[in-house]
Amino acid sequence: MYEVIYMKADYEPWWMFEGWEEMVRCRKQFTDYGEAAAYAVSLIAGMREQFAKERTRKQTFIAFWNPGERTYCDGCDEDLQLYHGVFVMSGEKPVPFLDE
Repeated sequence: MYEVIYMKADYEPWWMFEGWEEMVRCRKQFTDYGEAAAYAVSLIAGMREQFAKERTRKQTFIAFWNPGERTYCDGCDEDLQLYHGVFVMSGEKPVPFLDE
């Protein structure tokens, strides 16, 4: 089973800080890796049209952002950059799906 995850948080998706699951905005499950990867790539194509910046990590995670899109952090008493992340999971483990 594979799951494509879209998350929105004040950190890049590869950090997967404790509680990262609370930042998930969309999950879609697939039984086939190829279908999951194709769906993730289609999400990325749409995000490339919406966001000015992007960064990938380990062929597994991709983050998008627009400078100035911020959210207030109560714990740190400042505005932080918002990131939109996409990745694929198999069970509890992120799996590579991106070409570098």
